[in-house]
Amino acid sequence: MINLIKGVVICVLSALLAQIISAYLGIFVFGFNKSPISPIIIAILIGLIINNTTNKLSHYSDGFAFCTNYILKLGIILLGIRLSLNEIALYGLKGLIIIIPCIILSIAFVTIFRNYFIISDRLSLLIAIGTSICGATAIMALAPLIKAKKEEISYAIANITIFGLLAMFIYPVIGYYILNDHSLAVGLFLGSSIHETAQVAGSGMIYAQQYSNPMVLEISTVIKLVRNTLMIVTIPLLAHLSIQTNIRNNKKTNIYSIFPYFIIGFIIFGLIRTIGDYYDYIIGIELWNNIIHIIKGLAESLLIIAMSAIGYNTTINKFKKLGLKPFYLGFLVAIMVGLVSISTIHMVGIIQ
Repeated sequence: MINLIKGVVICVLSALLAQIISAYLGIFVFGFNKSPISPIIIAILIGLIINNTTNKLSHYSDGFAFCTNYILKLGIILLGIRLSLNEIALYGLKGLIIIIPCIILSIAFVTIFRNYFIISDRLSLLIAIGTSICGATAIMALAPLIKAKKEEISYAIANITIFGLLAMFIYPVIGYYILNDHSLAVGLFLGSSIHETAQVAGSGMIYAQQYSNPMVLEISTVIKLVRNTLMIVTIPLLAHLSIQTNIRNNKKTNIYSIFPYFIIGFIIFGLIRTIGDYYDYIIGIELWNNIIHIIKGLAESLLIIAMSAIGYNTTINKFKKLGLKPFYLGFLVAIMVGLVSISTIHMVGIIQ
């Protein structure tokens, strides 16, 4: 029990350090009001570096496992507080028209080409969900359901982080020239094609500052929120696909054992947010906003703690064995999502 507690404390301290580094890089180095660099990848790197430069942490593996099994799921449940039907109603329907083709085609693309790149079913599904839905959060939610290895989780998150950061800086320029500075079209493009929520916010801020169009930041953030909530449907679907693969490989898997019950908690917190927004005058708008802010901050902190645990559980030698081919696949999927987003925006007549 003592070693379990020590393992959790190590992850908590690593998460705090990751948040400090993220804020420093984003605010003082890049000059944003809020860092577009997710502390999740920093937390993983901290765990990776420390774990692979010392052999004294094996005693705390129970604490690391507790973080990846329980703290992770609690963080995902609390993330539901970000969902407000009132907030997404304005752009939600148009967003779904763009988002759904991106999700379906990206998953189909990965499923078709994973054998060509000789990538495991687990890693390919993690790349698909991370690229099509909401980056690291979706990867973390799906990973335990398909029994993904720790190095596969780290690889998938590194994959979407690298290409998401590149898109964060490049896509505002593409959106301005290809979509003619159309606020809704550019917001749809950024929100539907960039991986992480923090990266979407960073890209929206870049666009707002560069082209004096702050509405793009608002729209892209809402579209990303709509996209994030679709993991409620997509994660069980991909878990089902994993079951079918196991059946074909003569591996027995019980669907009840992998059903993401924590998603139910996610939905409950989403309903709480929606009802709270409607009746916020009862407890006071300021108090309700403070409650939302606290829960969102707690959820994000719990996820960062879980990610540091994954770093501490990952051995670089095993990571190297995966090779560069998953990065090639991730790069192609990222490009495809961007192209599908722009093509769909034009096809449905967003730009008149």
